Amino acid sequence: MRSIVVVDAPSNLGLRPPAPGTVPGCHKLAGALREQGIVRRLGALEGGVVVPPRYDRGDWREGDGVFNAAAIASYTRRLADRIERHVRAGELPVVLGGDCSIQLGASLALRRIGRYGLVALDASADFRHPGNSDGVGAAGGEELALATGRGQPDLTDLEGLGPYLRDEDVRLFGIRDEFEDDRAELAALKIPVVTVGDLRTWGADDLARVTAQSFETPELGGFWVHLDADVLDPSVMPAVDSPDPDGLLPDELTALLAPLVRSPHCVGLNITIYDPDLDPDGTAGALLTDLVVAAFGR
Repeated sequence: MRSIVVVDAPSNLGLRPPAPGTVPGCHKLAGALREQGIVRRLGALEGGVVVPPRYDRGDWREGDGVFNAAAIASYTRRLADRIERHVRAGELPVVLGGDCSIQLGASLALRRIGRYGLVALDASADFRHPGNSDGVGAAGGEELALATGRGQPDLTDLEGLGPYLRDEDVRLFGIRDEFEDDRAELAALKIPVVTVGDLRTWGADDLARVTAQSFETPELGGFWVHLDADVLDPSVMPAVDSPDPDGLLPDELTALLAPLVRSPHCVGLNITIYDPDLDPDGTAGALLTDLVVAAFGR
């Protein structure tokens, strides 16, 4: 059995300020899940912290591209260094974010090693890019587009390795059924999308097992799992920046996540977007920790 190692990536560089003069609170995710005992309960090794740069958008204005881009690029390289080391050692990193832009660190790390896939459990595709929007700016809503080579080169082609992911190696789960425009673009690119409604029709466990098996090819070294807390319904996970209704319920997420993270072809997991500032009694953080621990069978 591979050793799990927990690494903190408390970056909020990819989100817009929740209010003037404030910063997004998701950088506290790692501390909150650690307070719930996630390292001990997973029986994990201690992987330490990759400390992010200061959140400072400076004089950024709409139309300037991705804000905090230089800081995100620097942080992506350093996080990739840490993830790459653990994956090459045969360990399974569980990366506690942070906003969704930390997924770029995993994608770059795996691209350095070879060709890998991504399974994203997310309420939205995070596929905003200059080709479909005039409003690029927050990398936390654009990381899948950036990882597949869509966007500004200082983020899409770090170390000359872009794109970090091929379209055909990406799978998306948990997108809300009403996001029809996103689904149409992804379908045209042949990126498989499974909505919440699809999951309930076909069965989360069966879909997850088939998905894990789909990465069992000689061309791929395995796959990474990206878990955005907003895939859950706001009735159980209100502590996210964009709580969209009609999300997954806890048992549904466990059924989906467990076959993925237990697959021998899974090389790591990151957890993002939960904001302890929006969860004063810690209930949502406790639930998120419980679900991750249960998914690993611990």
